[in-house]
Amino acid sequence: MRPLPCSLCLLVLLLFGCTDTPSPPTAVVPPHTGPAAHAKRPAPPGDQWGYAGETGPTHWAELLKNSACGGNQQSPINIITVNAVPDTSQAKLEIHYADSTRITDVVNNGHTIQYDFERGDYVTYGGTRYDLQQFHFHESSEHTIDGVRYPLVLHLVHTNAKGKYLVLAVMVKEGENSAPFTFLERLLPLAIDEPKTVNKRFALEQNLPLERQYYHYTGSLTTPPCTEGVDWFVFRQPITVSHAQVETLGQLMPLNNYRGEQPLNGRVVVVGS
Repeated sequence: MRPLPCSLCLLVLLLFGCTDTPSPPTAVVPPHTGPAAHAKRPAPPGDQWGYAGETGPTHWAELLKNSACGGNQQSPINIITVNAVPDTSQAKLEIHYADSTRITDVVNNGHTIQYDFERGDYVTYGGTRYDLQQFHFHESSEHTIDGVRYPLVLHLVHTNAKGKYLVLAVMVKEGENSAPFTFLERLLPLAIDEPKTVNKRFALEQNLPLERQYYHYTGSLTTPPCTEGVDWFVFRQPITVSHAQVETLGQLMPLNNYRGEQPLNGRVVVVGS
């Protein structure tokens, strides 16, 4: 057979060489635009409990079998004012806070914002001294009063020489701007589990209500291990901060970092001052 001319061979190669199916174009994945892309809340901590889903408060007892979270004297509770009785005991709460106390450090532990202090501030109850260890926040409040949940609560945690807890709970309502809160929020924001050294002085008394009437009962820590035997003092009068201040602090904590109401189980709430 007579060979094809070179020019014809070249034409055949070009025609058949271009008939392969072209590769599909690489997909362009748009940036995520859902709610998570704009989330300002911290990621959940890596331990076994949290405030939502399968690690939320309703699952703590089953997740943390060595804890007291399934106990009969748990906190928080709904305080019903008409059921609270006058405190007729001789055990009085006395607060001994200095005019100014040094904040040593502040940390976002993934559950709350916690401020740690140098030792020296304390309260006494029934003649026993309880030293202030730290204070932290919950958004919204954990205890409720007649079913009312405040937008924020401050917990001041104390322990005695035997390790027993006493906690002061200060409800926070929205209203006028608070200078003490402005000072505290200047120390923020914080990455989770990265303590910030502060070494600044702060007047704790400025974050307590002027009227010191309180509800008192025996309960537990509101976070695991939910240790029982805690003396709770929930002040009746709230302090006031601005809406913006609540928002600033809340954006750094898990959404709704509070435990729900626990059964009273026959406990008595007393009113004292």
